[in-house]
Amino acid sequence: MARGVLLTANLPQLQNLIKRDPAAYKEEFLQQWNHYNSIRQIFQLNPDEQAAHFRELTAFISQVATCYPKETAEFPSHLSSLLLENYTSLSPDTRWSLVQNLVTLRNKNVITSVQLLTVLFPLLPRTTSSSLRTFIKKTILTDIRTANMRSKNHKLNRAVQAMLFGMVEQGMDAEVAGDKGKLRASSGPSRNGEEAMWAVLMTKELWRKGVWTDAKTVSIIALGCFHPVVKVQSASVHFFLGSDEEKEDSDDESEDEPNTKALQHRHEINKKTRSGSKKLTKQLKSAKKKRAQKNAPSAPNFPALQLLHDPQTFAEKIYDILNRYDKRFSLDHKILLMQLLARVTGAHKLCVLGFYTYIVRYLAYHQLRVPSILVALAQSVHELTPPDALAPVITKLAHEFVHPGVGGEVIAAGINAIREVCRRQPWAIEEDLLGDLVDYRKSRDKAVTAAARGLLHLYREINPSMLKRRERGKEASMSLAANTQPKPFGHSAEAAIDIEGLTLLEDHLKALRAEDGVDLDAEGEDDEAAWEGWDVESDSSSDSEAEDWINVDDDDDDLNISDSEDEKEKKEPDDAEKTEEPDAATRLSTLATTKILTPADFALLNELRIQAATKAVESGGGSRAKRKLAMLQATKAATQEGDDPSAFISENDILGPRKKAKADYAERMESIAKGREGREKFGSYKGKKRKDVASSSTNREKARNKPIMMIMASGAVRGKKKASLREKQQKLRAHIDRAKKAHH
Repeated sequence: MARGVLLTANLPQLQNLIKRDPAAYKEEFLQQWNHYNSIRQIFQLNPDEQAAHFRELTAFISQVATCYPKETAEFPSHLSSLLLENYTSLSPDTRWSLVQNLVTLRNKNVITSVQLLTVLFPLLPRTTSSSLRTFIKKTILTDIRTANMRSKNHKLNRAVQAMLFGMVEQGMDAEVAGDKGKLRASSGPSRNGEEAMWAVLMTKELWRKGVWTDAKTVSIIALGCFHPVVKVQSASVHFFLGSDEEKEDSDDESEDEPNTKALQHRHEINKKTRSGSKKLTKQLKSAKKKRAQKNAPSAPNFPALQLLHDPQTFAEKIYDILNRYDKRFSLDHKILLMQLLARVTGAHKLCVLGFYTYIVRYLAYHQLRVPSILVALAQSVHELTPPDALAPVITKLAHEFVHPGVGGEVIAAGINAIREVCRRQPWAIEEDLLGDLVDYRKSRDKAVTAAARGLLHLYREINPSMLKRRERGKEASMSLAANTQPKPFGHSAEAAIDIEGLTLLEDHLKALRAEDGVDLDAEGEDDEAAWEGWDVESDSSSDSEAEDWINVDDDDDDLNISDSEDEKEKKEPDDAEKTEEPDAATRLSTLATTKILTPADFALLNELRIQAATKAVESGGGSRAKRKLAMLQATKAATQEGDDPSAFISENDILGPRKKAKADYAERMESIAKGREGREKFGSYKGKKRKDVASSSTNREKARNKPIMMIMASGAVRGKKKASLREKQQKLRAHIDRAKKAHH
């Protein structure tokens, strides 16, 4: 009896004894379990009464729940109901304790991940404590990532994704309030978008960590792009655009950037040790890396754009939101929607013709953030965009940006925007307007000249027939003489006959095999090694879809489809319709038909093309060879960064080369500090380094070397001019006396 009283008062000791021998201390546990049930009923009526003792009991039971699974079967549901139903009436310490107890039960496999996440997800928008919110967020991410570490846990992923879909869908029927002025009052986390916001943020974090990379993840965030709350829309749009401007609202768990000056100061004061120096160097390198990542331009999320389900409907909905709520949204939010619509349109080659009518109203040189608008315009154009829809846009750009009444930067931006549009759709501009724009290459402004020359070089390559005869150049005139006209709008290009530069790769591989003595017919042995790191993980839905395939016999009469005589006649083209055969002097490589090219082969092919282009430039290939080399090098750099160089453009492509802006105070001080590196503080480099004996120059030496215009207004010069004859005689006599003394 004394032992029971002692153990009842000392729960940690009882917990230790139960874990060692659960059967021997079952009566003591049941006593505490009955005590817990009685206190729980009192606690539900009045949460402030006996809260500390209730927390101790719940922590004790969560630790020993695995020892008595039958008796504690309802314990997880007790904690879940308390958190979900009475969360607002609980004290902060009690909330912390209950959440930690649930996590403990999950770590001991008493409850499943779905049961834990069903409780934690609704708590995120209701939690006011930043520390508890960070703990809940970290717990959710860790649990999902651990479950998908070895293999994809499709059951858990489907359950959690369905939960996130439900969180985003709540409040979708609300009215769009916009982000101009004050937002309209709304009641509940579903009305003000808190639940949808957290669903989007958690989905983005799981995508960023590589846990979820399938189309269902993209569908959750795509649904957030249509949410009536603007901050949910903005967070979803930023995901596809690749920017992280909403990071401050996501309570990111990453640490703040360390103060480099404080680290160096602490190192100077503390005791100098080798380990301390290594630690300082590591911290400074980490701070530099974080600063570089923070200042680096964001890349668009191209894989997410490709995984969109029904991108045409998605783009039309974005345009409908943009057009319907134009007066409710701020300019920054409208530009975000424009950029998203443009990138989806350009990536999937869609046609949303109303967008070009909408964007015309924003094409003015005095419009705020007009470079971003011009980027969105150029980004939305592709070879399937009708030229008739782009003609009014090109005309508006020319009238607003390209005329003598504006500055050189405005003209350059207008011509560059027209060039980027015409690069994607060459038939969007008229010949007369093209000739007028090309004439700006004679301007005195370098930016305008570069923009006009860029437009001229573009049409020399893609459609020289639209240029005047004297503007075409030698190579363009030769291509016109060979009747190599561009395809009209709506005509698809012919099938590719060969890959450019493939003969270089074939010769290179033959030379390597000849050096190693390898049989040329023995191919494919190293293909598996060449594909390492390039395999794409299959989607979770592909396994289930593969089970639905039906085996069909080849001898089935219903499926034996034979060509009729008319179809055979169509397959044999007439002499007039036959495609032109390649030139006999043109060598066609057979490598693509005999070998499956790996990504490593294409990387080697790009290197060989760069080497060939470099040799062509060194041998006097001209401006065309230089442009080709620059294009290959830019493609290589963009490929290394994981971005498609032809997919997206930036504001620098629109603004073009600009004059260097006047440095501000911070830039001037930085330049001064950079110039002082490598020299002694307040030391004269001239006097101490350039003389045999280190010494500084005297004031008389400095005065002798001063320019005449600096000393003409000095007191000494003015005194000489006003000196009397007597004063001049005295100075001359004193000079003669000093000379005699120096001589003797």
